[in-house]
Amino acid sequence: MTKFVYLFNEGNSKMKDLLGGKGANLAEMTNIGLPVPFGFTISTQACNDYYEAGKKISDEVKAQIDAALIALEEKAGKKLGDSSNPLLVSVRSGSVFSMPGMMDTVLNLGMNDETVEAVAKLTENPRFAYDSYRRFIQMFSNVVLEIDVFYFEQYLEEIRERKGYNSDPELTAEDWKEVIAGYKEIVKKHTKQDFPQDPKQQLILAINAVFDSWNNQRAILYRRLNKIPDHLGTAVNIQSMVFGNMGNDSGTGVAFTRDPSTGENVLYGEYLINAQGEDVVAGIRTPQEIKVLKQDMSEVYDKFVATCELLENHYKDMMDIEFTVERGVLYILQCRVGKRTAQAAIRMAVEMVKEGIIDQKTAILRVDPDQLNQLLHSRIDEKSERVVLAKGLPASPGAATGTVVFDADEAEKLGNDGKKVILVRPETTPDDLHGMVYAQGIVTSRGGMTSHAAVVARGMGKACICGCEALKIDVKAQQITVGDKVVNYGDTITIDGSTGEVMLGEIPMIDPELSDEFQQLLSWADEARYLGVRANADNPEDAKKALEFGAGGIGLCRTEHMFTDPKRTPIVQEMILADNLEDRMTALEKLLPMQQSDFEGIFEAMQGHPVTIRLLDPPMHEFLPDKEELLVEVTKLQITAPDSEELKEKEFLLKKVNQLAETNPMLGHRGCRLGVIFPEIYEMQAEAIFNAVITLTEKGIPVKPEIMIPLVGHVNELKLMRKVVVETAEKVKDEAGIGFDYLVGTMIEIPRAALTADQIAEEADFFSFGTNDLTQTTFGYSRDDAEGKFLQSYIEQKVLPENPFAVLDQQGVGKLVETGVKLGRSVKLELKTGICGEHGGEKSSIEFCYKAGLDYVSCSPFRVPLARLAAAQASIRHEQNETKVPELSK
Repeated sequence: MTKFVYLFNEGNSKMKDLLGGKGANLAEMTNIGLPVPFGFTISTQACNDYYEAGKKISDEVKAQIDAALIALEEKAGKKLGDSSNPLLVSVRSGSVFSMPGMMDTVLNLGMNDETVEAVAKLTENPRFAYDSYRRFIQMFSNVVLEIDVFYFEQYLEEIRERKGYNSDPELTAEDWKEVIAGYKEIVKKHTKQDFPQDPKQQLILAINAVFDSWNNQRAILYRRLNKIPDHLGTAVNIQSMVFGNMGNDSGTGVAFTRDPSTGENVLYGEYLINAQGEDVVAGIRTPQEIKVLKQDMSEVYDKFVATCELLENHYKDMMDIEFTVERGVLYILQCRVGKRTAQAAIRMAVEMVKEGIIDQKTAILRVDPDQLNQLLHSRIDEKSERVVLAKGLPASPGAATGTVVFDADEAEKLGNDGKKVILVRPETTPDDLHGMVYAQGIVTSRGGMTSHAAVVARGMGKACICGCEALKIDVKAQQITVGDKVVNYGDTITIDGSTGEVMLGEIPMIDPELSDEFQQLLSWADEARYLGVRANADNPEDAKKALEFGAGGIGLCRTEHMFTDPKRTPIVQEMILADNLEDRMTALEKLLPMQQSDFEGIFEAMQGHPVTIRLLDPPMHEFLPDKEELLVEVTKLQITAPDSEELKEKEFLLKKVNQLAETNPMLGHRGCRLGVIFPEIYEMQAEAIFNAVITLTEKGIPVKPEIMIPLVGHVNELKLMRKVVVETAEKVKDEAGIGFDYLVGTMIEIPRAALTADQIAEEADFFSFGTNDLTQTTFGYSRDDAEGKFLQSYIEQKVLPENPFAVLDQQGVGKLVETGVKLGRSVKLELKTGICGEHGGEKSSIEFCYKAGLDYVSCSPFRVPLARLAAAQASIRHEQNETKVPELSK
């Protein structure tokens, strides 16, 4: 027979999967002798069986509940429903992972018209008894009978007003009897039935309701946000009631063994005298600080402090503890590992190592890498009031305030003048990059988490919100409309890239502070990890920031971003528009010193760390004016100035744009295909790189360039492009009379490249997996279209577990990565492999990279600390005792 129900003394803390976190901890506390009101737990398996049986509790489970109830009654010396000495219980949820407030609870169960009189007599406190009964009716009616709590609160308010009371404690026992009668009428009106009086019926109905709450909307959303699996189910905990509302020698509260905001090693919490737990949560009365309990009940306080110390030492973590004092006796209702801020998590982990409570590896595992984002960006002061205008996708964390601008040129101009602006666009393109550089943050109404705006903003460490569809952005009128609210050019808004909220006005910020504990934890992580961590950086500023955050090199330097500088755009367009090689070479000669200067700045910033430079990747038309805007200009000129030189220039430009236009540019003439058709472009870039190497070498600064050929799908493409790079290198060496080392590798971002990696490895010194494009080409998705049209629905309907552009698809894309590594190393055992897509900064994807045997991950500078920590956690979890990663990658 399957066991579905466990008394508290039959479980332990290792049974979380079966008893849920709350049930397992109640069992553990019972076993170590703490004053826990006795009870039993109905398992998560019973919850899953309940759903499989069409939301019905089986007879077998009911029989086990009855047996456990008898044991509880014997232990308590009371009986459920007894008219002389009734047992009252709480019914609470308890999932495997903590989901505070997401599921339902019922207190004071067992109260009815008879037992309330018995409680009044036993306690000699009728007011307490009838107050407890009305609380039970209200809570049970809301949770189980699904009657909105508004009706009960409205009725209670009417009673208070009629009698001239300001607060609940002023109501007498007779008043509460009147409230109870009114509450029963509300129940009858809404359910057409009397309030249930049979305590055993109440119990089964309450258990049903808790099981049902596993799939309420807030619980589903919480699981989705926190990546908690839907199949786990919730346990149900039935526990003897103790009462904090029996007078001034009673009370209730919640405390943490350390400060959950700062991590300081002090008891932190609050409590209320003469109250039940929901009074603290609902904010009906203002609680006292926990230290005031020492003045009110010093003996109880001392016992509670000792209990907190015992629990923290037992669990070796900061604990969140709920307690009740009933007539001077302390009871522990539940404990769980406490939620904490990133700042607190790091401080606690480091200090607990110093205190000898945990070791360094445990400390590393204690901090969620995703939390580090809170520390690396400005964040909104949570104490401040805010007016939320709209909510989009939290594309890049941090917070920013500024005046609204709709144009990148305007953002650059105002930014140069020292003004803070927020760039608001329907979407961004590479042409907007200069404006993004000067903006405090970016908001778009279209695009997803890996759209241009999102990727670039994360790389810059700027707050960004994408896909904020509620915003109706009229660029021409320079106006945002949301319902009846209008935001104009120059108005101030605040954005929170961590939540996706766009707010009106200026909200106070808190600057990031990287503590000594933060640096200490990451130094431990560096000692523990095998996987190297690099950064994606396209300019010296980002490169310096990457080094500050502990990057071991640059894993992706995108040269196309260097072409979008407004001063260079005319020269780039001159190159594109050239009708012959001679004209194109003239333009390239102008670009060469500019590119060389770019590379010199990056090489100098990196001080001998490896720099992987991707040669030009995007299609040419991205550097030309927008076709539709150009068409409008041509049409206007045909009407207003039909004989002008400007019209001829615009018509020529439009003709060229039409020639370069592609049906599907992401799969068109881009990447190495550009280099094959126009090798002089890649030759110029290679020459600029190697000239920069010579310049830095002459200054005595070490340089480690790695040149990456993008979008290779066939070994012959790489063979041709490698030849261009090698010949250029030899030419520069000969001219300078100085030798240097370099690597030539490729980006694996086409499925065919992964499947023929053994052939490609013959021509490659390294592989870097570009998982953004590899995901697109593997799924056959256009990233922006997919995120804008159907991906969210796919996730909600469980077609896909996650957005594959945010979290690496290990079964599909991951299999191609594993294949590429295996085939490549079958030819070159020491072939260096890394990943440079957005996935390089996502913790589960980083763990996959470790297991797949990659040498490094590369991510935006602001995600480097996250990647260092996640890489260490992967090493510790898998305990493979690998040799430490080579210095170049780490």
